[in-house]
Amino acid sequence: MSSSQNAVESPVRLRAATAADQPLVTPALEQLYRGFERESLVPLWTEIGDLMPVQPRPRAVPHLWRWEALRVLAVQAGDLVPVGRGGERRAIALANPGLGGRPFATPTLWAAIQYLMPGEDAPEHRHTQHAFRFVIEGEGVWTVVGGDPVAMRRGDFLPQASWNWHAHHNATAQPMAWIDGLDIPFQYAMDATFFDYGRDQISDAERAMPHRSRSEMLWGHPGLRPLSAGPLTPGSPLLAYRWEHTDRALADQLELEAEGFNATAEFGHAAVRFTDPATGADVLPTIRAEMHRLVRGAETAPAQAPGSSVFQVFDGSGVVTVAQKSWTVGRGDLFVVPSWQPVSFRSEAGSSDSDSGAFDLFRFSDAPVFESLKLDHHLTRDGSTIR
Repeated sequence: MSSSQNAVESPVRLRAATAADQPLVTPALEQLYRGFERESLVPLWTEIGDLMPVQPRPRAVPHLWRWEALRVLAVQAGDLVPVGRGGERRAIALANPGLGGRPFATPTLWAAIQYLMPGEDAPEHRHTQHAFRFVIEGEGVWTVVGGDPVAMRRGDFLPQASWNWHAHHNATAQPMAWIDGLDIPFQYAMDATFFDYGRDQISDAERAMPHRSRSEMLWGHPGLRPLSAGPLTPGSPLLAYRWEHTDRALADQLELEAEGFNATAEFGHAAVRFTDPATGADVLPTIRAEMHRLVRGAETAPAQAPGSSVFQVFDGSGVVTVAQKSWTVGRGDLFVVPSWQPVSFRSEAGSSDSDSGAFDLFRFSDAPVFESLKLDHHLTRDGSTIR
């Protein structure tokens, strides 16, 4: 069928403009543009400033969500929204104001508060999206991944790679809330998503509450890889990174710094990255996760890179500055750092508002995607960019 017989109307609309970098506006140019429109063609010379800017111009904007407000709404949702099929997870997503109402924290990252009532089960399913859970408060919910019951407690980071069956159940008389992070927007943009419903109920055996999950018994030993491990799948085989280990690692860095050793990211700033114990790579193929601790009074230098991040304050208080926005934040608050926007922190934490006496921040980002594609430029102190 010829293009003139194509019944689909072209959405292309072009306007000849008088500008130094554009061709001379003539009737012949107008005729050429009408021909482009009919054939659904767009010349680069009319779009290059938008498609290829000199640096990233993110649509996502810096934004802050207060934990106290989110938790109140989650409690209301617990009373009104069933967690079974349809409700599925009772997850309430952060919608960045710059992204047109889509349920995306950034163009690549999803962040949501999930809320499970006493005795409830979140039914089993699986999906191609890589996911994790991070617990800001409470305990008593168990996630069951591939039949392995894994406890969820404050400060725990629980990754769950693509296409693993998983369900949750609350074994206590108290509700519990946590945050979910996924690469939903990235996979949605790539038309790469698959989703599969599993069982409505898990078995009695999966309701067991072991002190350690099977994954922790096999993979949770520093520097030791089990010889029984078979072919590896993408993502960490360790299903829980416990807060006591993260806390000790951060405290040890600061102790070494106090003894005069070079052990911290910046003065007064300890930081660790969650990694796959089998490979040493990021814990998930599309998501990087880190924990940062700033002692009272510590300040970080502004940093910027392509790719976006979501932060949650785990403990303490401080001031965060993203581009032209500054906020005083406290436990549970979440905020977004869009691509190529400078971010810096100042700790105001103390013993009255922090278990550690410091400003603790959980961060997740899309950095593995940018590094895999060799798009991980960074800004140097002299203002130049490097890869």
